[in-house]
Amino acid sequence: MALTVVKTSALSGTITNAQLAGSIDLTSKVTGTLPTGNGGTGATSFSPGKVLQVQSNTFTAGISTSDTSYAATAVFDQITPSATDSKILIWIDGGRASYGSGTAEGSSSLYRQIGGGGFSALRNMHLDQVNESGGYGKPSLAFNYIDTSHNTTSAIDYKVYIKTNANTYHLNTATSQIGIILMEMAA
Repeated sequence: MALTVVKTSALSGTITNAQLAGSIDLTSKVTGTLPTGNGGTGATSFSPGKVLQVQSNTFTAGISTSDTSYAATAVFDQITPSATDSKILIWIDGGRASYGSGTAEGSSSLYRQIGGGGFSALRNMHLDQVNESGGYGKPSLAFNYIDTSHNTTSAIDYKVYIKTNANTYHLNTATSQIGIILMEMAA
């Protein structure tokens, strides 16, 4: 019969991986709070990337333009950041693009207004969305963008603008909808 010696005094120093010939049950054999990076759940909050607020809006009314310069649509939402260095994640999705007649190309762009100071272009979303005669091309609008340059705690409006190079461009009809979601993320 083999005799096993058990040491009952406290250990000091560092235990190496080679000395651990097996595994340790961290839930019952270790006391205190383990850092999350080492398998623990000690962190009660994690600020970077945390969602601070969400705003959303949905639109079902028809949207169309014959303008060859960007024109505002009804697709918009507003968010008021809680910090100047937070990031605003913008998601826009839905709609069906088509043309009333002939061949044309349509474009969509995201515009931003800070504190009621007027809209300016922030980012092109789609270029040349549809280029088919008879209005048969019907892609949807799908776009996301992270705004890291707002540097404000004033209200920010985000709005979709559209244009066409010819004929009438329809971005949305009553049979579809466009949704916009704004999420403020901690820096």
